[in-house]
Amino acid sequence: VAAMRAHPQSASVQWSGGSALANLCGDFEAGAPREQRAAGAGAFEAVVAGMRTHPQHAGVQEAGCEALANMCSGDDAVGAACEQRAVRSGAIEAAVAAMCAHLQEEGVQEWGCTALTEMCSGSDDAAAAREERAADAGA
Repeated sequence: VAAMRAHPQSASVQWSGGSALANLCGDFEAGAPREQRAAGAGAFEAVVAGMRTHPQHAGVQEAGCEALANMCSGDDAVGAACEQRAVRSGAIEAAVAAMCAHLQEEGVQEWGCTALTEMCSGSDDAAAAREERAADAGA
């Protein structure tokens, strides 16, 4: 996260950072503590900033969507908190924008759909509002 913040204009740093976060938070057995730590470090904000800075770089978009999906994968209170933080960071809009900009990129489409599914899922009180926000963004 620190590298992503320090080098916002480097697409390779943004791609590598998103990929690292996706891998760290993609271990579903160890995921919740890692997701919490990543969120606390500002990972959602860093990933979204990278996606916004490099909208035409498919690798940054795919890695960003994968990271967002994996950071929001929990079904517990930690997962709900991560989903809400993702929404506040603009992650829903970033995922939709990535998918719209890269219609022919299978990885962007796959991980964008997964990110939206993870961010909008849940039975918490805010789930319906997240779904509505995704629809408003064009999902």
